[in-house]
Amino acid sequence: MRLFIAVEIEDEGVLRKIIEFRDAVLACSRGSRGMKGVEDENIHITIRFIGEVPETLLSDIKACVERASRVPRFKVRVKGIGAFPNLSRPRVIWVAIEEGSEGLKELHRAIEPCIRSFAKPERGEYIPHITVARVKGGIDRLCLAKVMEEFKNEDFGSFTVTNVRLKRSVLRPSGPIYSDLHKVSLANEREGSNTSRS
Repeated sequence: MRLFIAVEIEDEGVLRKIIEFRDAVLACSRGSRGMKGVEDENIHITIRFIGEVPETLLSDIKACVERASRVPRFKVRVKGIGAFPNLSRPRVIWVAIEEGSEGLKELHRAIEPCIRSFAKPERGEYIPHITVARVKGGIDRLCLAKVMEEFKNEDFGSFTVTNVRLKRSVLRPSGPIYSDLHKVSLANEREGSNTSRS
């Protein structure tokens, strides 16, 4: 099983604006394989990529995700864009988190000590972001530079993070298919460390 832990974009207006940016980016692709966009239904904020694990570990991994229930709900504002490793040599194009990064990092910190024994090692520091496209081949660099300039200060909107999900990814030639295996609700502000699950 190929697994990861994620936060969904819990506002349709925010998601719609992210999709508009993704479509503008993909318009700069040279040929059908220049760039691969993240499908509408797959856009998310990754908290932790786990990788391939045997199904026998699923209950242990779910228990790790339960640690998220100690983290209070928080607001995320999605604003700005970027690319890895950088804008001049983009391989991954993403939307930035202006407010709420600390809450996402707190989720990561809550889960990480438990999950690291089951997951692939991480490369560097956890940087919250929303991937929208990956560069696979040829791109119109002038077109992409124009799009990135146009959206560099774009305010995509905000939403409240109310839960975190353990997701399965099944890789297909047309794109991955994600499914929820476990969902953990975050704590209400006044609940403190009380758990709430769904």
